[in-house]
Amino acid sequence: MLAQYLPTLLFLIVATGIGVALIIVGRVLGPRSPDPRKLSPYECGFEAFEDARMKFDVRYYLIAIQFIVFDLEIIFIVPWTLVFQDLGPRALVTMGLFVGMLFLGFVYVWKKGALEWE
Repeated sequence: MLAQYLPTLLFLIVATGIGVALIIVGRVLGPRSPDPRKLSPYECGFEAFEDARMKFDVRYYLIAIQFIVFDLEIIFIVPWTLVFQDLGPRALVTMGLFVGMLFLGFVYVWKKGALEWE
């Protein structure tokens, strides 16, 4: 019974051997000339000007969450449109309620000022 697992074991051994061999070859043949410019942090072509742990405004996260919510809602709407004619009028009413609630949520967020960026 263990003979059935021999190809899998052989595959794991070969994959591990290749991984270890590539690491060793990189260490042996790779360049070893650390330069302060190479080791310095690089950020979009500009010098780092602030701490990487700076705080973001909460509105940034609100916009991100809203994007995810509306993106997921589209995932629900697209398959519905593909089978719309097969579902009948009840599905039209259900989707109308769904889109209506989505629209009311959008209006609420808009009126609360969560979409405003200062």
